Amino acid sequence: MPRLVYSERKQRAQWEEASDRELISGLQAGDETALDELIRRKTKPLIQVVYRILGDYEESRDVVQMTFVRVWQKRDQFDQHWSPNTWIFRIATNLGIDQLRARKTRERTQEPMRKHLRQVAEGQGQKAHSRIQQKEVLKIFHELAEDLSERQRAVFVLREIEGFSSRQVAETVGCRESTVRNHLFNARKVLRREVLRRYPEYAGTYTLKEASS
Repeated sequence: MPRLVYSERKQRAQWEEASDRELISGLQAGDETALDELIRRKTKPLIQVVYRILGDYEESRDVVQMTFVRVWQKRDQFDQHWSPNTWIFRIATNLGIDQLRARKTRERTQEPMRKHLRQVAEGQGQKAHSRIQQKEVLKIFHELAEDLSERQRAVFVLREIEGFSSRQVAETVGCRESTVRNHLFNARKVLRREVLRRYPEYAGTYTLKEASS
C-alpha cells in the first residue's frame, strides 16, 4: 500500500509540470490524475468566466463541474490541432449558455415580475462624475445583460472582460470572427442604451466600451 501511495503522489507531481496538451493526452490514456490536475488548474478561471455570463455563483460552480464531466466524456474527441484551453472554455461557455436559456425558460413560465434596480453603491449620488470602479461595472453588467441574447452576453464577457482575441472568441463560441464583431457591436449598443436610460448620472463616466471603439 505505501508503494502504491508513493507512486500516485509521484504521478501527480509529474502532471503538475505538464502542459495543458500533455494533460489532455493523459486524459485520453484514461489517467484520472491528469483530470485532477486539469481541475486544479482550470476551475478558478472557468468559474470567473461562467459567473460573468450567469451572474450566479452556485450555478457557475455547477456548470464548471459539468464542464469537467464533459471534458472527460469527450476526451477522445479532442483534436490535437485545437488549443486545449479554447476547447475547455468552449465546453464551459456552451454549458453556460444552455443554463442561461433554461433559466429564461423557467422565468417565462412564472408570473412576470419587474425587478427593482439595485443600487450601484452607497453615496454614488454625490460622486456621479467619478470613474466607475470595475466591481461596479460588473454589478451593473449583470443587471443590464438581461437585455442581451445568450451569445451576445458570452461574446461580450469573453472579448471585453476576459480579454480574449476575436479569433479566440470565435473558436470558443463556435462562430466566425465577423459574427463575433456583430454580436459585440449589438451588445455594446444595448448596454450603452440601458446604462444611459437607467443610470443617466453615469453618462459621462460610461466605461463599458463604446460601440465606436
